[in-house]
Amino acid sequence: MHGMFALVVRFDVRPGAEDDFDRLVEQTTTRIRAEEPGTLLYLCHRVQGEPGARVFYELYRDDEAFRAHEVAVHVREFHARRKPFMAGPERVEFLGPLGGVGKGWPGE
Repeated sequence: MHGMFALVVRFDVRPGAEDDFDRLVEQTTTRIRAEEPGTLLYLCHRVQGEPGARVFYELYRDDEAFRAHEVAVHVREFHARRKPFMAGPERVEFLGPLGGVGKGWPGE
């Protein structure tokens, strides 16, 4: 995991805005998949029992790939367009490497 950069972000979406937010996420992930080779994982999940909660897990090749993601036009557009859907501020947690397993995982 040396050099990899990971974070988790939680968004709480206003009731009734979940479908619009999810469409915005899909539009954004399509661009991330096509335009960000340094983004290894960018996953969005619903939280069971909390209809408006969304949790993103993001894994980047390194700090440079994360910085490229942050300034990408489609990411800046996502942050601007998501605001009307939010029930509150997002919660961002930056993660430190510990270990893991997965296809293509370093050392596997």
